[in-house]
Amino acid sequence: MKIVLHMCCAPCSVACVKSLREEGMDVTGFWYNPNIHPYTEYRSRKNTAVEYAKTMGLPLVVHGEYGLRTFVAQVSPEFDKRCAYCYETRMEETAKYAAENGFDAYLTTLLVSPYQNHEMICETAERAAQKYGTRFLYRDFRPLFRAGQEEARSLGLYMQKYCGCIFSEEDRYRKKPKK
Repeated sequence: MKIVLHMCCAPCSVACVKSLREEGMDVTGFWYNPNIHPYTEYRSRKNTAVEYAKTMGLPLVVHGEYGLRTFVAQVSPEFDKRCAYCYETRMEETAKYAAENGFDAYLTTLLVSPYQNHEMICETAERAAQKYGTRFLYRDFRPLFRAGQEEARSLGLYMQKYCGCIFSEEDRYRKKPKK
């Protein structure tokens, strides 16, 4: 089966790519993440994904640009509801790409993270698949999360410290106890 794998980052891709290849899937990576901020973080994650894909012999499509202004405009003023927009924009672009380029299905590395809203991702991905006439291939990669992260560390991949958007970075610091 020829599939497009939306890649949120290289570390989350490690276990997903390995698992899908073990299933005999023909995997193409798809980098589309206008939610990642600031620009230095976006660049670090994108460059790491590109280098990881090269070392794995994984075809990778880098789609879109850095998207701070559009992202903020779309989630304002409901910043606490930003994840819905974040999932929607990325799943729609991936589904559209899959449909327009003859892939059998698509899925996302977001499904590896125990920190993401798994149900919301699946619902959003199914809607996007229906909208673009493609198939969302569900896989619960969460049991592979820790092993994938360990392998990413052993490969020396850049490991981010927050989900991606500037608001998740703010949350990361706000949750730390004051010294």
